[in-house]
Order: sequence, then structure tokens, then C-alpha cells
Amino acid sequence: MRQIKPGMGRETIEITLPGSKSYSHRLLIAAALAEGTSRITGLLRSEDTLLTRDALRAMGAKIEDHGESMVVTGVGGRLAPVSEPIYLANSGTSMRLLTGIAALGQGETVLTGTPRMQERPLEDLVEALGEAGVMASCVNGTGCPPVQVAGGCFKGGVVHLDCSISSQFLSSLLLAGVYAEEGIEVRVKGELVSKPYVEITLDIMERFGVKVTHDEAFRVFQVAPDQCFRAGEYHCEPDASNASYFWAAAAVSGGTVKVKHVTEASRQGDVGFARVLEKMGCRVVAEEDGITVTGGPLSGITVDMSLMPDVVPTLAVVAAHAKGETHVKNVAHLRAKECDRLGCVATELIKMGIEATAGEESLTITGGTLVGSEVETYDDHRMAMSFSVAGLTTEGVRILDPGCVKKSFPNYWEVFSQLQPEG
Repeated sequence: MRQIKPGMGRETIEITLPGSKSYSHRLLIAAALAEGTSRITGLLRSEDTLLTRDALRAMGAKIEDHGESMVVTGVGGRLAPVSEPIYLANSGTSMRLLTGIAALGQGETVLTGTPRMQERPLEDLVEALGEAGVMASCVNGTGCPPVQVAGGCFKGGVVHLDCSISSQFLSSLLLAGVYAEEGIEVRVKGELVSKPYVEITLDIMERFGVKVTHDEAFRVFQVAPDQCFRAGEYHCEPDASNASYFWAAAAVSGGTVKVKHVTEASRQGDVGFARVLEKMGCRVVAEEDGITVTGGPLSGITVDMSLMPDVVPTLAVVAAHAKGETHVKNVAHLRAKECDRLGCVATELIKMGIEATAGEESLTITGGTLVGSEVETYDDHRMAMSFSVAGLTTEGVRILDPGCVKKSFPNYWEVFSQLQPEG
């Protein structure tokens, strides 16, 4: 358990963050599939990204970790046989991206994880792989992991994919489709959630020399055959999702926090969280070397967060400090994350004396006076980090299982301490 000390230590604070989790996964995968050796700097070293690293090693890539960089010798799109199941804990990104990548293996690959992982939907991706000629199945017949993928039969061609649960299904097919026999054309059915994460995938593929064409509406994506990822020198930018906690700290405290090297030029959708705070009453200054947020009197808003769902828990904590009602909409897929992030956020806010209601695809919070409580984190890193912000204004906030932040931000508490008074 970790008790948060109320108050901000200084009026103006600058924060530097580790690399983006989303970029780190994709950089490692592209480098592992390339032919030749790549050097990547700035990568995030967290539980999730190291699970992806170790899985790629098991699939035949040589990855040397030198601390300040990783040197990856790729397999040229042909993965080695894997004799034992690969354990991915509760890393949904690893599971979804690597399910497609496993189609490039020689023989069968089994990917598995925690009990919660075995409740997270994967069937839409498995069905699309089947259209592409890949023999894949959810082992327990539940539409969730463990998943078994038979490599060596990735024909590709036209596939249809439902992305209403996760955009990572699409990213998985695009990354793997570079080495499909016929390339791949993915036609998106229904809603494409979390579109900015697809843009991150497209950015990585372009940087590695692969051309992906798509229509303006992001409904059809094409990767022509006979392409390959190009080995080289690459850098990973800081994580905008993790920036949200520090911008939120400024919002609720009335102080000023600048997050260095996260800019509005980023493809990361969560950069937009600063502008959401601006609508609530904060002052935002975007510069070439970072984004600064200064808190002010906060007012509730109605906002569509479908493009930045990972920062909804952070927004909910800020909304608890705002005057009036905040209505967050179009985030149904948050119920299939590490925990049910709609229901669990509402539960913890109610414990703190805040009126909160979770709908099927929405979250409504009425601002008020918070009271301290023990915050259950549900083994979800974003619950722990979001509710730590509440402790800056409220005596008695105690975060249970604070170590769960290792999933995406292992030194979070060290960086968070930079916000707080000394002693």
C-alpha cells in the first residue's frame, strides 16, 4: 500500500518520462521481423514491453539489451519454431500484436496469459487470420486466449475485420501482413476504435520502409506483397498516456507542470488530453520541447474519448474536482481492458464520496469534495496512477498494490515524487 502525501512541492515542475509503450512494442516487432540489425534507443522497459521482447526472442530474434539501447537482429520475416507456450501475463498489446506475428512462425505457437487475459476477447482477430489462410484457434473455445496459431500458411489477400473491441487487431494484421504470400488487404467492419494507435502502427511501418495504403475513412488498408521491414537506427518518443497523470496533477492542484519532449506533433492520441483539460479550465502551452498545463477553476464537460480511451481514468479523477457534471462517451471498449475501467473507476470514486455512474459505453461524474480511502487497483496500472493524482488534494488516499505500475511505468512512484513536498 502507498499513502499519497497531499500538496505539490513547487509551483512549477518539469517532468521527463520514459518511452512510449505503444511505440516500444511496435518498434521491437518491426526490428525483429526485419532482415539485419537495428539499434533502438529510448525504449520503455516495463513488464509489458519486456514480455514482447522475450516473446520475440523465443520466436528467433536476437535482442541484446544494453540499457540505453536494444540491438535487434531480425529474422527476415521467418520466425523460428516455438516448443513451449509463450506467457504474456496480462499484456493485451503483446497478445494481440503477437497473435498475428505468430502466423509467420514455423510450426504451432501457443500464446497464453493470466486468468484476466483469458477473459479478454480475441476471436475477431482469429477469424480474420482464418480468412488469410492461417489456422488459428482459441484453445478453450471461449473466443479468448490461450490462442494457438499454426505458422507457414499465411496466404494473406482480402480479409474482413471487426475492430470495435480493439484497434490492435488491425495493427497485428498489418505488421504481419508485410510477409504474407499475397500481401494483405484489411477491410474494417463496424467501428474502428482507438484510431490513433493505428496511426502509430502506420508511422512505424513507414519508418521501417514499408508502404501501407488506405482510404481516407480508414476502412480499407493494403500492404502490397514483396515488401520487408528495413533494419536501421530508431528512437522511441516518450509516452503521452503517462504524461496525462502529470498534466492532471497540475489541473487539480492549480500548479504548473511541463512534460518534456511530448509534443502535439506526436501520433499518440493521448497528447490530446491536455486540450481536454483546457476545455475544463486549464491553461495549456504547447512548445517544441514539451507541453505545459497550468491548473485553474475546473468545470465539467461532455467529451467523446473514443480516440484516447487510456486516459479516461485520469480524466475521471480530474472530473471529480470539477464543478458540475462531466460526461465521457463512446468508450464501451474500456470494459475489456486490464479491468472494467468504467465500472471500477466509478466504484472507487463512489468510495471517495463522488457521485459516479458507469453506463454501457459512458461514464458520468459529478464533481464534489473527495474523502480519503483505500483505492483498489484491480491489478490495473492505470487505476493506480490515475488515483494517485487524487491524493495530491485529499488526505488519506492509499493506493493498494502500488507495484502494478510496473506494467507500463516501473519508476512511476519515483517520478511522481517529484511533484510532492520533500520530507
